[in-house]
Amino acid sequence: MQLTRRPVTEPDLAAICTFAPSAQELFFFYPKASHPLTPAQLQAAIDLRSDSTVVELNGEVVAFANFYRWETGGSCAIGNVIVAPHARGCGVARYLIEQMIVIAFTRHQAGEVTVSCFNQNVAGLLLYSTLGFTAYGIEARQDKSGQRVALIHLRLTRSVS
Repeated sequence: MQLTRRPVTEPDLAAICTFAPSAQELFFFYPKASHPLTPAQLQAAIDLRSDSTVVELNGEVVAFANFYRWETGGSCAIGNVIVAPHARGCGVARYLIEQMIVIAFTRHQAGEVTVSCFNQNVAGLLLYSTLGFTAYGIEARQDKSGQRVALIHLRLTRSVS
């Protein structure tokens, strides 16, 4: 299994739009978007964000993430995290998040990296925990059907060596 990362390009958008086949998965990935996700909706998010990154598995785009907040020497917040359904459970998400952490700590000299994850996204919460993220806040939100959900905010502080 060969994983690589690179900046997103316009031809990647159509593939990324297929990674959230349900409205609930799209809500986890991009809460403001309408299902089904379109390249135009995704491009609108990319235009407001930094370091939009894809992961390729053996040359196929299988994951995407970016920063919705980035402060040199401060904090970088990872958002729009999604992995193609057929590539889940084999380390792609771990690789993606590890790469985003590297970008935050090296390119942006961030002191911390944050990520937010909805309470129903158990796989995401477990992944972030195994990578060393710890919860620091919980925010009440509503999903697209009006149900109460919890958005859990997690942080990873740069270790000083």
